[in-house]
Parts: sequence; C-alpha cells; structure tokens
Amino acid sequence: MKSTVGAAKRRIALFDLDHTLIPFDSDYEWGEFTIALGWCDVGDFKRRNAEFFAEYQAGTLDIHDYVRFATQAIREQGAVNSMAAHARFMREIVRKGIKKPALELVSQHRAAGDEVVIVTATNEFVTRPIAAEFGVAELIAVELERDAGGSLTGEIRGTPSFREGKVARVQQWLADRQLQWNEVESTFYSDSMNDLALLEKVTHPVATNPDERLRAIATDRGWRILELF
Repeated sequence: MKSTVGAAKRRIALFDLDHTLIPFDSDYEWGEFTIALGWCDVGDFKRRNAEFFAEYQAGTLDIHDYVRFATQAIREQGAVNSMAAHARFMREIVRKGIKKPALELVSQHRAAGDEVVIVTATNEFVTRPIAAEFGVAELIAVELERDAGGSLTGEIRGTPSFREGKVARVQQWLADRQLQWNEVESTFYSDSMNDLALLEKVTHPVATNPDERLRAIATDRGWRILELF
C-alpha cells in the first residue's frame, strides 16, 4: 500500500463544460446547427430538443434516450459530412462563445501544475474539439458505441459521464493512473445540480455560474461561488 504521509498530493482540476467553461449548451447548439444545415425536420427536432433540455435542467433526463436522439443526424450523414459540419460549428458558433475568463482560469490551473480534465455529459463527438480549444487533452465525455464497421450505433459505450456517472468515470480515470481520491487534491467547477454528486466528492467544489438550486446549496454549505461570465 502506498503511503501519502508527508507527500504533496497530486492536484487535479476538473471542469464541467456546458454553462461552466462555455456560456451555452454545446449539445443543444449542435442540434440547432444541424437544423440550419437541413439535416433534421425543424419542427419535430426543435420540440424534442427543447423537451430533452428541460428534462436535463430538471434532473430527469434519460441519457440513453437523449444520445440516440442527439446522434441520429450524424449517424445518417456519416463521418465525413459530420466532421466537416463540426469544423464549421467550431468556427461559427463555439469559438465565438469561448470567453477570455474561462481560458484564463484553465491556464491558471495548468500554470500551477494542476492536471486539467474536462468532465462533461455531452458526447465525445461534440466535445473533443471544444476541449482542444482550451488546450485540454484529458476529456471524460459520453463515449459512443460503434459497430464492427466503425459506425455509430446510437448507444453509449460504458458508463455515461452523467450525474453519479461522473463520479464513477473520474474514479476510473484516477484508478488508471494508480490513484485514489485520498491521494489527490481535487477541484471541480460546475454550474449544475446534475453534478452535485461530483461536487460533493472533490476536495474543493466550486459552483460556477450556478443555477438557482446549486447556488442555494453552495451558499448553505459555504462552497466557493464563481461568476465566470
């Protein structure tokens, strides 16, 4: 058994993405972008997208149903068209929405020697290029299952990084590096009540641009509240 007595703990800075590092929901905006491309039936997609978003905010979202819905367009369009469209999405939507204070916060942690990880409930197709914009290589996102030919199936591979699943995925990320929770000093930034389980697990929870319910809990518990935007 490893001893941590007298040893400086490894520092980990965990960041939620949507409404935390960026001032919008990347999955929702990607859906709106595919509508503009003519990939979806406008009325039906907008209605369902809004319903899923409301369920997410209420904490009642079925992540498996949502991922099937959210990946339908890219499954139908195929990898080449989808990747080209995402590059446009990055240019036209995402980069314009990334704010200097968010970039500086990530940079401050990196400069301090912290290992930076983005932990998001949005799928890896949408979020990996966004993480790269922040210079973050370590991304814990919803992983998408592929069939024998490499095509997306619409299902989730493994544990989705959503609600309590974020704790499980970060714990696995630590285990892959022969680490346990008590061997790291961890900070987690999030805006959402959906992330309460991980906020309660880390050393330093930071309610960032918090929703009303999370703000009330953070105030009651004396957690740091950060208005990044």
